[in-house]
Amino acid sequence: MGFILSVLGVILILEGIPYFGFPGRVKQWALTLQDIPERTLRVMGLISMLAGLAILYLIRTL
Repeated sequence: MGFILSVLGVILILEGIPYFGFPGRVKQWALTLQDIPERTLRVMGLISMLAGLAILYLIRTL
């Protein structure tokens, strides 16, 4: 359980960096998301999840 909470903490830190460092850019980026088709966003999300799973698998097996 401690490992999961540690990973969650690291994720929150990494997710917060753009909002803290570049809030104007984040707002611009959020507006451009509306122009991207939903299918493209879904594919990008799937690729991100698969990459995360691959990284976890590599870390756990090595």
